[in-house]
Amino acid sequence: MSNIVKKFMSNNTGIILRFDDISQNMNWELMKKCEELFNRHDIKPLLGVIPNNQDKEFLKYENNTNFWEEIRKWQSKGWEISMHGCRHLYVKETNKKDYFGYGGKSEFYGQEYDVQKKMIEEGLKKFKDEKINIRSFFAPNHTYDLNTFKALTFFGIKNIIDGYGLMPYSEKEINFIPQLFYKEIMLPFGIQATQIHLNYWNNKDFEKFEKFVEKNKEYFITFDDAVKKVNNGMIYKIIRYSMKKTLGLIRSIKN
Repeated sequence: MSNIVKKFMSNNTGIILRFDDISQNMNWELMKKCEELFNRHDIKPLLGVIPNNQDKEFLKYENNTNFWEEIRKWQSKGWEISMHGCRHLYVKETNKKDYFGYGGKSEFYGQEYDVQKKMIEEGLKKFKDEKINIRSFFAPNHTYDLNTFKALTFFGIKNIIDGYGLMPYSEKEINFIPQLFYKEIMLPFGIQATQIHLNYWNNKDFEKFEKFVEKNKEYFITFDDAVKKVNNGMIYKIIRYSMKKTLGLIRSIKN
């Protein structure tokens, strides 16, 4: 029996290395270090690429004129390229009424359906022009409403790298892959994604991340691995509800 349990745990434990805010203007020195690290361990991360970045906070970083060539190279290596918003500009305050209850400002939440649809279309056109295939999405600051989901599914995007719970699940015609923590935490069970903001790192942060990778390299999975684990079982629904309430309470205290 113990072997059966161990096998079940092993088959249902994994983590996607999700990187946020990948754009022409970013910390390219640390990105190159990460690429070398991933190549060394044959890790295929998920990169959240901003298709038309207009965020002034990122524009101060080095501009890589070969950006889209880099993205195409990474996708050819099996790295998942995910659409991370459109312009990365926050235009609406959610007052914690966004779908996941994160709160804060949003690029998408509160916008009319047609507006969100045009933003999704704009972002996808940029990727298409650059010959990048897009299958997944996650919004800046984790903030969505039902119009966001409606606009995404209109264009055939049915995977979001956000949500609560221990396992990927489907809801509103979309697969959600949970992203739970602000730090890299390896749970003893479950499938989740990290949230890595490389632009805010220094060399010590990279060294800490490198140790995390070395320690947990056997648990890193791909986007495709995670989608195969979509599970809408009742037990996981209860766990998801509990985690949403607990993490939501923690975030409200911190805010």
